[in-house]
Amino acid sequence: MSTIVSNILAFLFIMPFAGFLAVFIIGKLVTKNTRRSVHYALDYSTVFFIFSVHFLLKTIWGNSLFWLIILILILTAMVFVIVHWKVKQDINLKKVMKGFWRFNFLLFSLVYIGLTIYGLIHGALTFTLS
Repeated sequence: MSTIVSNILAFLFIMPFAGFLAVFIIGKLVTKNTRRSVHYALDYSTVFFIFSVHFLLKTIWGNSLFWLIILILILTAMVFVIVHWKVKQDINLKKVMKGFWRFNFLLFSLVYIGLTIYGLIHGALTFTLS
């Protein structure tokens, strides 16, 4: 039973779009609301994209750059707090966190797509040139 759960989690970390789709479908079945389901899928699949980027970086370059991902997350959070404070003169932590988390979905999904394309091209070129 534990191997089934670990295999499902491994698949979701390898294919975060499948995780996004799974969360969307489950959210749609539970809430019957497409907009809320998309928001749930965005919020919960961000973790899949972050870890997938980590595993892609580790696969392509052979060493862990998880510290860089954490640093990017911290710097992004700082920028969001400062910009929100400059614009609103007050910090609404719930809005800041929601914007920060959804921005990270966008950022890490684009990085995931870029690294996937780079990895495929790099692998094809090294295989062809070898």
